[in-house]
Amino acid sequence: MRKFSTTWLKLTITLLGLALAAAQINLAELQAAFRQVHWPGLLLMFLLINASLVLRAARWWVLLRGLNRRSSGSRVPFGRLVVLYIAGNFFNVFLPSGFGGDVVRVVEAARDVPPAAAAGTVLVDRLTGLMVLFVFALLTLPFRPANFPPGQTLLVAGVSLAGLAGGFLLLDGRLLRRFGRRLPRLLSPMGDGPTARLLAAVQGCGWPAVGGALAISVLFNAMLVGWWVVAGISLDYAIPIRYYLLAVPLLSVTLLAPSIGGLGVREAVAPLLFAAAGLNHSQAVALSLLEFTIVRLSGLTGAPVYLWFVLRRSDKEMKT
Repeated sequence: MRKFSTTWLKLTITLLGLALAAAQINLAELQAAFRQVHWPGLLLMFLLINASLVLRAARWWVLLRGLNRRSSGSRVPFGRLVVLYIAGNFFNVFLPSGFGGDVVRVVEAARDVPPAAAAGTVLVDRLTGLMVLFVFALLTLPFRPANFPPGQTLLVAGVSLAGLAGGFLLLDGRLLRRFGRRLPRLLSPMGDGPTARLLAAVQGCGWPAVGGALAISVLFNAMLVGWWVVAGISLDYAIPIRYYLLAVPLLSVTLLAPSIGGLGVREAVAPLLFAAAGLNHSQAVALSLLEFTIVRLSGLTGAPVYLWFVLRRSDKEMKT
């Protein structure tokens, strides 16, 4: 019942966001924007998104390797992590959440490592990506365009600093343990409860592995910003890269909202973020929808990959 209610909440917020965006756009302008799309740019976006999956799998492998070195646990082959990332991207398309694929990755990786280790490394994998994106935004703020709204400057700075602070608190863990001692066993960061085991895995990766994951995240986020830039170029929008570096972190945070992959929430937020770049509501929504669509289409490649993976595993289990 709770899962059903959560799904309805996500669907409701998505529809409300889309309705809010639709109320402020000109449908003719939106259609005109999509008619002028340059198809080579869409192909480049598709390739960048799929190439980023291999890079993110490498980031996850670094974290699992760091955790295994400390615990002497079993290792997951890099090739399998690539398959799981591609398969997870497929489930992100069909499950009503931008994190649906993460659940699949945790479940599948838990066949080789403890469930807490699988979940912890997936969490750090996501976290390091967001943290580097926040650093990108903070480094860009001093060079923001002169017409960038002061309110958005404060929002970018506030969200980025809060995200970085929260990330370091989670990775370090000492403050969480200090103030979480009196929480119930289920939520306590101490003892042997599920939260404690998850945090132990998060912090058990070790700073060298986290540093490696952060370095890989620099490359990944450059690709992320890159495919947003290509999306804008494909629509003939002349947007300086600085705008993307400031807007993409906030658009990425919308994945945390209870919605279907950020859909609706992003379309409501995008016009505010790109207004100073000269885009009207219809153009900003077109940019957001184009990126969302290509990301979702890229996930379809995971269907045959996951089917092959399951059939191959079933065949091996039948032979043993």
